[in-house]
Amino acid sequence: MGRFEGKVGVVTGGGTGIGLACARAIVEGGGRVFLAGRREAVLRAAAEQLGPAADYVVCDVADDASVASAFANVEKTAGALHLAVNAAGTGTVGSVLNGPVSEFTRVLETNLTGAYRAMQHEARLMARSGGGSIVNISSIAGTHTHRWMTAYCVAKAGLNMLTRCAADDLGELGIRVNAVAPGLVPTDLAAGLVANEETVAEYLRCMPLARLGTTEDIAHAVAFLLSDEASWITGMVVAADGGHHLRQGPDLLHQFRPMFGGAAGSPAPSRA
Repeated sequence: MGRFEGKVGVVTGGGTGIGLACARAIVEGGGRVFLAGRREAVLRAAAEQLGPAADYVVCDVADDASVASAFANVEKTAGALHLAVNAAGTGTVGSVLNGPVSEFTRVLETNLTGAYRAMQHEARLMARSGGGSIVNISSIAGTHTHRWMTAYCVAKAGLNMLTRCAADDLGELGIRVNAVAPGLVPTDLAAGLVANEETVAEYLRCMPLARLGTTEDIAHAVAFLLSDEASWITGMVVAADGGHHLRQGPDLLHQFRPMFGGAAGSPAPSRA
C-alpha cells in the first residue's frame, strides 16, 4: 500500500516546478491530487501528465473569492482533504531604497497572505475530514538575507512564522503544519538566477554540497512531512538546500544592479 493511499491532496502552484513535483509524489504514493493555479492550460497539461489520479482547480491565491471557489470545488468533487502543499509564489527585484511599495505588497499578497488564504480553507476541510498535513514551500531567503530581494525574503520569513503559528493553532484538530525551505532549484521562478553563471557560482560557494537542487529533492522532503512517517512532527521549517543554511546568503548585486542602470534609487521592475 502506498503512503498516501486513500488520501486527497491539494497543491497550490501545482502546475509547474516544485509544486508539480510534489503533486507527482502524492500520486506515486497512491493518493489523489488537485493541482491549483492561475493558468488553466498549464494545469490541464500537468494533470494529464500525472494521470487519472490528478485533477485541477483554477485558483489565484491572491484573490479571496478564487480561493474559496477552488476549495469548494475540491470538497464537492472529492468530499475530503488530507494533504496540502502551498507552493504558489512570485518574486521581484528591489532594495529598500528602490523597491516600490506596490511590488513589496504584491509579493507578500501571493507568497504570504496567499498561503494564509489557502491554509484557512485547507484547515477547515481537513478538520471535517478528521485531520491532515500541510507543507508550505519556504526558502533559504526566509532565514538569510538576499540583497535586493527584500520583498521575497520578508514574505518567506513571514511564511516560516505562519507555519509555526498554524501548527500551534491546528494541532488540536489533528492537523500538522510544516515547511520545507529550498535553496536554489531550477524552476520557472528561478530561471533568471539559474541562467546567470556568476550567480550559480555564488550560490554553490555557499553550499557544502555544492550542486543545484532538483524539484525531486524538494518533493522527497515534502512527501516525508506529508506522510504518516512524520506523524509526530509539526511546526518545523526543514532546510533542503545542500547545507546553504550553514553559511550565508548569496551576494547577487552583480546580476541585479544592471537592471537599474547601476543606480540604487531606480524603480524596480515587476518579476511575476
